[in-house]
Amino acid sequence: MSRFAEVLARLTEVIEHRKGGDPSTSYTARLLADPSLAGKKLGEEAIEAIIAATQGDKAALAAESADLIYHWLVLLTSANVSLDQVAAKLEEREGKSGLQEKAERATKG
Repeated sequence: MSRFAEVLARLTEVIEHRKGGDPSTSYTARLLADPSLAGKKLGEEAIEAIIAATQGDKAALAAESADLIYHWLVLLTSANVSLDQVAAKLEEREGKSGLQEKAERATKG
């Protein structure tokens, strides 16, 4: 298992354990209790990652990416969407070009 996968697994476990926690003592519990706040924070972190990338700041991009992934995991958890469900969607797209995959989604919806 890659280092990233190991860290992701640990972080996911920590977030799961914060479900139902006290929002006054846990930032993660606060986000889990308020999906709109979690979504807003995810958007903010995405913008900050984009800014870091366009400025060529690798250290900032790594830091903002960590924030982005954390908030993404919190949002998934608050919506009861598992990483296995995300993985299944990625597997469905394997071996297809991005253009082909987008075209198939457009005809389904």
